[in-house]
Parts: sequence; C-alpha cells; structure tokens
Amino acid sequence: MSAVPGVSRIDCVAHGDELLARYSRQPVDVVLVGTQRAVPTGVEATRRLVSANPQANVIVFGAPDDAGSIAAAIAGGARGYLRWDASRPELVAALAHTLASTSVPAPRQPSDPGVQLTERELQVLRGMSQGKSNGQIGRELYLSEDTVKTHARRLFRKLGVRDRAQAVAHGFRRGLVS
Repeated sequence: MSAVPGVSRIDCVAHGDELLARYSRQPVDVVLVGTQRAVPTGVEATRRLVSANPQANVIVFGAPDDAGSIAAAIAGGARGYLRWDASRPELVAALAHTLASTSVPAPRQPSDPGVQLTERELQVLRGMSQGKSNGQIGRELYLSEDTVKTHARRLFRKLGVRDRAQAVAHGFRRGLVS
C-alpha cells in the first residue's frame, strides 16, 4: 500500500458496525470492503456507510463469479470493485483512481465507448445481474446453455471485461441494468 501516493495509514476492522463507528470518529480516504457469497455483511456495510457518509470512497472485493454481491455493493454506493485475486498493480491503480476522486475503471474498457448490445445480449446481462446461471438464463429465454455462453462471450468482448462480475458491474455503472 505504501506504493500508492497519499496512503499514510492502513487500518482493519472485523465487521460493519465497527467500520461505521471508526469512520464516524476518523474518516479515511478509501475503504476496502470484502463480500462473501450469501453473506450480506459487506454489502450491507457498504450501503450503510455510504448512506451515512455520501463522500465515502468504498471499493469492494468479491469473487469473480459473485455478480449478485458485487452488483448490490455498487448499487449501494461502492465506487468500484476488485476481484479477490486482483494483482498488486490492479489494487494500486484502484486506490490511486479512488484517491484522485475518479471512479474505479473496469480492468479493460471497450475500444468504442458507444458500444451497442443486442437485445439478446442485454437479456443475458440482466439474467447475470440477477445472479442466474447460464442454464437458468437459457431456460427463461428458450436457448441452449451453449448459446447463452456465446452471447455472454460476445457481451464480455463488447464491454471489454473478463467475467460475469465485471460485466454486471459495468452494466450497472452504464445504466444497462438496474
């Protein structure tokens, strides 16, 4: 963390209530919050912190396939997210962007910012944002799982993302899903 200009203090708390109490006593520049599948504490802590302190800069960490938690955290006010396995350079870049008061970008951006998704790609993205599997999305859209995977790959390529979680977060940031 010392590689990030402006980071002078690192602190750790065990749970959301402690985070809220400590932040109210001494606000910090950036808060890193972990999420766990099916455990709403990180998402809830993010929502509560940003609700009480709109200026709070929160970055969430989550599993690459836990689109639901990541999407909920971003909807709750997080400025960005990183995968649990983010590299040191990705973490440093995310902290630097947040300290500079800019949104944390997805690891790769599409080459065309005005990229248009097909209706089917939007339907697949909406299903992902609801935490549905490829099989579930396929059954709802009357498509095979392989066809859903094909639409997902095209969607990832158009958005410039690597996985479902990044696609969902990108979709929320751009208003493609709600």
